[in-house]
Amino acid sequence: MSIQDIAVSRNVKKKLLLAVKDDTVLFQDEDGAVVVNTAGYVALKADTGAEPLEDLLGDIVLDLSAEYFVFE
Repeated sequence: MSIQDIAVSRNVKKKLLLAVKDDTVLFQDEDGAVVVNTAGYVALKADTGAEPLEDLLGDIVLDLSAEYFVFE
């Protein structure tokens, strides 16, 4: 399993949770980290035509070959 760990502020985590409402794509674990299923996120982008994570993260590059993004 490949994971891309990304350090973000608490405010960015809150914005991520608001940007993607689908619990199968994005959820917050018991430690407070925001976890994104990459395959689900790619499908969401294809369905909606939007890129909510990229819009929020700016210069941070997401590795779409990873299975999960973990924002801590």
